[in-house]
Amino acid sequence: MPVIKILPHSEYAPEGTEISAPAGTSICEALLEGGINIEHACDMSCACTTCHVIVRKGYDSLNEAEEEEEDLLDRAWGLEPQSRLSCQAILAQDDVTVEIPKYTINHAREN
Repeated sequence: MPVIKILPHSEYAPEGTEISAPAGTSICEALLEGGINIEHACDMSCACTTCHVIVRKGYDSLNEAEEEEEDLLDRAWGLEPQSRLSCQAILAQDDVTVEIPKYTINHAREN
């Protein structure tokens, strides 16, 4: 079962953490199931950028980004070449390390 290492983030994981998830799970689903309440304003339907993560290790093990995801990522805050929408990034067998950006573009955030 692959391990997702989450780098420290002041709100979601101040000390950083690691969670395991079965291959075939999206990074977003794994984070949510692991108690990391990452924003996902569109309910993981690839319609926003609030679940944007930067994959620092294991990027090539994930499924390839489709055009719709790449178009949305152009609007993400802090975009980098290893950026993915966590709702679209599907785990394979390899471990990954992700960084959750400090900010998101979410005009409807409730908390």
